[in-house]
Amino acid sequence: MRFGVKVLIFSMYRSSRAFSAINNNYSNLYSQVTTKLKEINYLQGIVGLLTWDEMTYMPPGAAQCRGTQNSVMAGIIYDKSTDKELGEMLQMLKVAPQEQLNEVQRALIRDEHLKYTKNTALPKELVQKLAQLETDSYNAWVEARKTAEFGKFAPFLQEWVVASLQKARYINPNEKPYDVLLQDFEKGMTSDRLDEIFLEIRNGLVQLIADIRASRTLPDTAWMRGGSFDTELQSQLCKGISIDLGFDESNGRLDASVHPFTGGAHPTDVRMTTRFKANDITEGLTGCIHETGHALYEQGRNLSPDWKDLSVSGPLSMGIHESQSLLWERMVGLSKPFQRYLLPKLQAIFPDKFSDRTPEDLYLAMNCIKDPSIIRLESDEVTYTMHIILRYEIEKGLLDGSIPVEEVPAVWNSKMKEYLGVEVMDDAQGCLQDIHWAGGAFGYFPTYSLGAMYACQLYACAKEQVDVASKSTCTKGPTLEENIALGNFAVLKNWLNKNVHKLGSVPASGDELMERVTGNRLQPETFLNYLRCKYTEIYKLRESISSDN
Repeated sequence: MRFGVKVLIFSMYRSSRAFSAINNNYSNLYSQVTTKLKEINYLQGIVGLLTWDEMTYMPPGAAQCRGTQNSVMAGIIYDKSTDKELGEMLQMLKVAPQEQLNEVQRALIRDEHLKYTKNTALPKELVQKLAQLETDSYNAWVEARKTAEFGKFAPFLQEWVVASLQKARYINPNEKPYDVLLQDFEKGMTSDRLDEIFLEIRNGLVQLIADIRASRTLPDTAWMRGGSFDTELQSQLCKGISIDLGFDESNGRLDASVHPFTGGAHPTDVRMTTRFKANDITEGLTGCIHETGHALYEQGRNLSPDWKDLSVSGPLSMGIHESQSLLWERMVGLSKPFQRYLLPKLQAIFPDKFSDRTPEDLYLAMNCIKDPSIIRLESDEVTYTMHIILRYEIEKGLLDGSIPVEEVPAVWNSKMKEYLGVEVMDDAQGCLQDIHWAGGAFGYFPTYSLGAMYACQLYACAKEQVDVASKSTCTKGPTLEENIALGNFAVLKNWLNKNVHKLGSVPASGDELMERVTGNRLQPETFLNYLRCKYTEIYKLRESISSDN
């Protein structure tokens, strides 16, 4: 018995040492991988600053030099991202026993291994072809748009369809091409899931849009959009609002640019830009709040040791990133409570326009539904998603072969009539209005509307949880909407930091994030109910429908 015990003890000791050695090996391997990944991340941060500078303060004469700088940086990043040693280490960690890595580490390896696979899957000839096609296609699109002739762009769109199918097959020949391309923008999403979501939304919105158009109640908006609003004063106003919402100037800055965007180098260096129109104060207001939402996401990223300077701390997808900007722009900025906060600020800066107005006046003017626009970027929150569904259906049809390139204008015009009830005048205002297909960005459009739906569901959850907590305290605290009316936005910002921003890209999809946070995957009905309730009240739809009958 004693001998048996000694053998058992020795065996356990030897196994323990072996396990410890394996543990140390995986730990060292993971450390080596993260060192390489962080270096790539820092280089991408430098590119982010170069881009921000190019869009804001770079002198025009520096354009050629900046192009060369960007090209050199892209080459360095590509070489490091496709390094063979990095790929081998990622593969070893991908197949490591689950207990060797924690949840955050496994998520990082999952996403970085997929990214590496994509980066190395395409032959150099195809990569070069895509780069050249992007330049040629853009120029053709510009010319076609000038003359409103889709035929000038059609051959290039056909090339993009062929090249994109090739790209998808190289990356994953076993999946639908559209689903493969979609992963570049919306991780974990599939076309089957999009079909399910958009069918429900489309059926609900077509009727709501028709009811609004038939309504006899038309909010007065002329006073809000007419006249002149000094752009410098608008800039001061919007900067103050951005700071009130939680934007940290010590870790970012706000500037003006032709096209509003949010970028930068790091969560501690977030660069945000917006623009203003002298004859329409609403664009500057909503644009600034929108970009602040993006910036708060970036500044709220997890900087704990396991996350810092790694992609796992970054946004889960473009749709989730868009949810943060739209949550602040629409769920907060266009809400009734926010107008109680906003109106005194407008009255102080533009007294001649706002001194005799009420929060209700402001609310109605900010939420007026114009006649459905044929232009996506000029549409409102009710009609916008129909523009996205139309584009999604067409680009999916291009890739699965059900819509030939030459039929795009006819299909586009038909769907605009069916979904929005408008006639398209020409191709420039129709299928040539967006730049996305000229860059081969198939799969990009859906993220805009997914973001709106994610935002609605997240806000509803935040409101429920904050309101419940406010009632359970010894001294009753304000509800979420009462906080918003008072300009106390920290409650919502902190909720988002904890429940969305700090989770980074650990969840495998937007549906998984929604389940973690709200208890259910994305529910289109939440978005539809929000729109129905809001605009039934604004346009008195039940009264209008009753009077017609």
